[in-house]
Amino acid sequence: MDSAPRLAIIASMSTPTSSQPLSSDTATDRRSVGELLREWRQRRRMSQLLLAAEADISTRHLSFVESGRAMPSREMVMHLAERLDVPLRARNTLLVAAGYAPLFRERPLTDPQLAAAREAVDLVLKGHEPYPALAVDRHWTIVAANGALAPLVANASPALLEAPVNALRLSLHPDGLASSIVNWHAWRTHVLARLQRQVDVSADQTLAALRDELAAYPTPPGALAADDHRTSDSTQIAIPLRLRTALGVLSFYSTTTVFGTPVDVTLAELAIEAFFPADPQTSAALRAYAEQQSSAAQR
Repeated sequence: MDSAPRLAIIASMSTPTSSQPLSSDTATDRRSVGELLREWRQRRRMSQLLLAAEADISTRHLSFVESGRAMPSREMVMHLAERLDVPLRARNTLLVAAGYAPLFRERPLTDPQLAAAREAVDLVLKGHEPYPALAVDRHWTIVAANGALAPLVANASPALLEAPVNALRLSLHPDGLASSIVNWHAWRTHVLARLQRQVDVSADQTLAALRDELAAYPTPPGALAADDHRTSDSTQIAIPLRLRTALGVLSFYSTTTVFGTPVDVTLAELAIEAFFPADPQTSAALRAYAEQQSSAAQR
């Protein structure tokens, strides 16, 4: 991994170093718990009747909670948040708005209590070689990556590889990978749609700002000619990322891995993006690259 770019290992996530569980989002939101619950219900496109049925409470009681005429218990706040699939960070905000202490802690990834989680991430990243993989936080900041990422980002501006590195900005920025992406239009559409889904689910304004930034990037030269018929080939099982590199044109499918049943905000917002070869040529090129790196390291 010594030949990997500077983004290959980033020491910690952009999370508070304090041991207090109160997040910045929790500390600044001054809306009532009823207003917040109504907003989450509307975001999930649920009527009061449907949510009340899901939560096994009366519609009248839910209406009173949302209007502020009734203050929900701590258990009721958590019950409704569960039914609404509210992210852990936002559940803390709901609890504080209702007058209760936050339940979910937010530790930096360097916290000793997250050592097992860090080891799990490292094992997944290392075990995925010779194929690229990276771990990102809720705003797509890269917190770790394996050595196989190096040839993919070799043409990016060094400024975009300075920590903190945003994976989506790196991919679509004109000085990043944009001009190297063969199917830029299809990949851009995929990235923006995925980001929009995250905004819809989380209501995260930082993600919304990132979406707007990425959408405003200009089309790289040659992108129109590069999007050939294979982008929409009906035999494809998913939209691949097709990237020009020093190893040739590499084609990947991506998967996302998250921690199951997390009770820490940091872990709940951590995801591993793993890229798998979409064709034999990509697999062969990366295996050969890994062998060359290994031989060079042994000299």
